[in-house]
Amino acid sequence: MPGPVFLCGLDAAVDVVGGKWKALILWALSVEPRRFGALRRELDSISEKVLIQQLRELERDEIVHREVHEQVPPKVVYSLTPRGVALDKALEPLGAWG
Repeated sequence: MPGPVFLCGLDAAVDVVGGKWKALILWALSVEPRRFGALRRELDSISEKVLIQQLRELERDEIVHREVHEQVPPKVVYSLTPRGVALDKALEPLGAWG
């Protein structure tokens, strides 16, 4: 099944970061890679279910990288991909404007 067709780059960017939480997740990960619990504390009013969903969507869109460290207990670290870093830089002027 083909993906969505976008009219321009802005249309694609809004599709990727649309919603209440994705831009905030990007902002948190732009500071440093974080574990799930640290992200949850940073975004204290997000539910665990919504955070998982948003991270999966960002991972699917190749904005966020999920790295699993095989240890006990398991350690999962989220970071921005090069595409995520580029998107974060593109959103910086909006943050300054707002």
